[in-house]
Parts: sequence; structure tokens; C-alpha cells
Amino acid sequence: MELSKQPEPNLDEQSSESSRLKSEIEGFFPMVYRLALAQTKNKSYADDIVQEVFIRYIRSSAKLKDMEHKKAWLIRVTINCAKSMFSTAWFQKTVPLEEDIVFDTKEKSDVYYAVLELPQKYRAVIHLHYYEDMSVAEIAKTLDISEGTVKTRLFRAREKLKEILKGGYEID
Repeated sequence: MELSKQPEPNLDEQSSESSRLKSEIEGFFPMVYRLALAQTKNKSYADDIVQEVFIRYIRSSAKLKDMEHKKAWLIRVTINCAKSMFSTAWFQKTVPLEEDIVFDTKEKSDVYYAVLELPQKYRAVIHLHYYEDMSVAEIAKTLDISEGTVKTRLFRAREKLKEILKGGYEID
């Protein structure tokens, strides 16, 4: 019985695939990092999650159809990796070092830290809606929840943010 040989990939094809992946990763990196940081509240954990997300992306990118699907896939995997990290025995038995992040204005700093005080499910929808400019329908599709659930989480997150921030600012 003779084994059929697979044709070896052309070096030009490998090079173009590699440059395509590189440009896509560079394009998506800020979004994935911001989301990971918003979910974990820690730069080191965010770095680990980003690395894991892009390793998975490299393995799966050929299966993803277009940029919209790739973006949604990356958001979903980033959130899932953050959730998985929180559930590991190692994570539950460690205490992270406190990190200070520098902002150009006090208001941005206050809002950022207020968002970090929200439960994870609220942080995710706030981040996607306000930082990634996603619509309610896009968030629902990405997180695989109903639009009503997204609206409820946005409403509750805004209410909690008002409570957190009411001490220092007038909120309409």
C-alpha cells in the first residue's frame, strides 16, 4: 500500500500567510489587550490572556470567514480565557500585586477604576459598548446572550457606576 504524499507548501504562500497573520494580530491587539485588562484588572494577567488568545487565533484563523467574525471570535475567546483564569485553583489561591495605571486626566482615572469595581458580566458589556463601539445587537451576538440581557446589564452597570462616581461628579 502506497502512502500519498502531501504537497509541500510554497514558501511564498507561507510568507504571505505569515504577514497576513502578523498584520491581523497587530490590528486586533489593542482591542484584545484592553478587553483582557478590563476583565482581569491586572497587566500581567492581561498579558497572559492576550498571549493565549493569539495562540488560539493562529491555530484557528483559517476557519474564520471575515474580519467581523474574527473580531467577534477574538472577543469571545478573550472573555472565556479571563473566566477560565479566574476559575483555576492557582488563581483562587494567589493575591495579585496592586498596580497603578497612569491616566492623563483624573476623570478618566476615576471612571476606569469605577468600571473595574463592577462585576465581570457588567464590565464586559460596558467595555464592548463604550470602548469598542459595539451595538447592543453586536454584543448580544458576540456574548451569545439576548439583546434584552445586554440592555439590562448596560442599565444596571450604568446605575452602579452612578453610585460609585456620585461622590465626585454631577451625573445627569
